[in-house]
This record gives sequence, C-alpha cells and structure tokens, in this order.
Amino acid sequence: MSVPFIDLRGQYLQLKDEIQPALEDIMSRGGFILGQEVSDFESDFAAYSDCSEGVGVASGLDALKIALRALDIGPGDEVITAANTFIATTLAVSSIGATPVLVDIDETSYNLDPEKLEAAITSATKAIIPVHLYGQPAEMDAIGKIAEKHGLRVVEDASQAHGARYHGKRVGSISDIAAFSMYPGKNLGAYGDAGVCTTRDTSLAERMRTLRNYGSDRKYYHDELGENSRLDSIQAAVVGIKLKHLDAWSDRRRAAAAGYTERLADVGDIVTPKVAANVEHVFHLYVIRTQQRDALMAHLQDREIGCIIHYPVPIHLQKAYEDMAWKQGQFPLTEACADEILSLPMFPDLSEAQLDEVADGVRSFF
Repeated sequence: MSVPFIDLRGQYLQLKDEIQPALEDIMSRGGFILGQEVSDFESDFAAYSDCSEGVGVASGLDALKIALRALDIGPGDEVITAANTFIATTLAVSSIGATPVLVDIDETSYNLDPEKLEAAITSATKAIIPVHLYGQPAEMDAIGKIAEKHGLRVVEDASQAHGARYHGKRVGSISDIAAFSMYPGKNLGAYGDAGVCTTRDTSLAERMRTLRNYGSDRKYYHDELGENSRLDSIQAAVVGIKLKHLDAWSDRRRAAAAGYTERLADVGDIVTPKVAANVEHVFHLYVIRTQQRDALMAHLQDREIGCIIHYPVPIHLQKAYEDMAWKQGQFPLTEACADEILSLPMFPDLSEAQLDEVADGVRSFF
C-alpha cells in the first residue's frame, strides 16, 4: 500500500459540496479582492483564536512582515527567533531591513529554548518571534517574561499551529501579534498562498490593514509606503469553510500521532515526538529522529511511503545568509536535528491501515 505524505485531493472531495457553491457565488458577483468573505473569515478566525482582530494577507511571509512593520521594527533593529525554523521566519525580518538573530532549540520540543534567549538580547533587540514548530506551542510564559523584562515585542509564528493551545490559550492570542500561513499544506490551508494575522490590539489591526493595502485606508489616499498583500475572496471562502472542520481535524491528527507513537514505541533506534505538559499539539507534522535518517527515508520511499525532511539545511548554513557571521557548529542542536529528523505522513484522514503500513515500513528497516 502506498501512503501519501498528505492527501489534499481527498480533503477537497469531502468538502466539494460546500466549496463549489461558495466559489461560484464569488465568481458570479466578481467580488475578488477584500470582499465580504474576507471580512467574515477575519472575524471568525479572530474569534476562534480568542482575539478581537484578524487581518487577512497574501501569505504567511507577508503576515510576519506586516506584523513587524506594524510594530515599527526596521533597519538597525534586531529580532530574535529560533534557529530551527523555515526560512520565511528570518526572511520576514531581513526583508524589512532588520537583522535576524538566532537562538538554539530545546532538544525535546525542537522549539526555541528560553534558557538561551536572554544571552542573545542586545541594545538593538526589538522583538522575539517564537515559532510553534510542527504544531507544538513554544514556551510562551518563559518567553513572555523575558520580553517584558527587556521591553520587547513578541510576534508568534503560528504558521504550523492553527488551533493549538498553550495552558488553555489558543496560539495567536498570547503575543502582540501572531502570524499564520494558510499555504495549502497547512492544517488550515487555502487553495493557493494566503495568510492572516491576529491581535487583541485594535490600533495594530488598523495599521496592518493599511500596510497590506498599499499604505491606504481609503482608495487613492496613501499615508505610508505599504504592500500589495491582500487576502482574496476565493481563498477566504475556502479557509472560512475549512475553519468549521479544524477542531475535528486536529483531534484526528492527535489520534493519528498517538497511533504512530504506540506502534513505534519499542523501536529503540528512533525518537518519537514528546508533547509538553499543558499544551494541545495539533501535529502539523509528525517528526521522528534517528541517526540512520537518510537510509530510513530511502527505505520508506522504496515502499511508496511519503516522507519529508523539515528542514535539511538550517537557516544559518543557507547560502542566502552567507554574509552573516553565523558559523557551522554555532547551533549544535539545530544542526543535529537537520541530520536526523524525518517527517512521516500526517493528515486528518490517515486510516488505521495506513498507520500500520508506515509503522511496518519503519519497523522493517530497523
């Protein structure tokens, strides 16, 4: 049995009868940009995330950029984030002229290690971007206390954690602003690039709405240099429909993750995910760790089992950042993960037979 890494086609077929009429309605009206569907989704997603404000934008990268710009962060400023993340997190910082500063990770959660955070703070530091990697919230209490002590802003990169909870609080509600990607493969994914920011601060939300729309809050009047980064109505309609199913999908992801962990419990050569106390992990990814990662990956691919490395080259070793002072060995835990982690198939509709097939593939290798 082949097992895909993700099954977006199957998800579409389940929702087809809800989605097609919504898309046809938009196309028949011609309301493609910042239409009612956008406003409705912004309100619904903000409420879902325990926030008062939602601001739809064109991508997860833009969500981070616009969040940082709304906080008046720019050239000369430093922004601290996790060394173990997708490059969009640091690209957002670089693209507004600020400087990304990396901190190594906690070996259990793979998220930013708060114990290493304070040593990275300088007089130029203006913000921290904790990343809720793989769907598990970062240690927001510890990060928040350090930010408050040093007068820093906090922007959650929640692109992999839609609906996750930290000590009962939804991610997206425990910082100044949170940024979400809604790329098709995300837990809440559109049919193209899309993003959204959440906040409890009305003035920040108004600023972000202006920034996303050419720096304008009324047509042809531009108060600042903005962006063209608007969530379109079609994507808003898609994620608005999917939002109604998100909690049920998260429950099924957690069940699938538990199924993997149970099936792989006695395989001594791998490390399965550990869920921190008092969080609700939403398992955007199910990531195992082994020193024989490359051989295991080839073995699974031979059996037509989808698997991916998130991420094979750490940010500090990427060619795009070769002008930075970062060096090999500077973030040892992040580098070790890059050599050893492997993401197994994960989507809400993984069947018991598919879980068995993946687990049997892993067990047969060892």
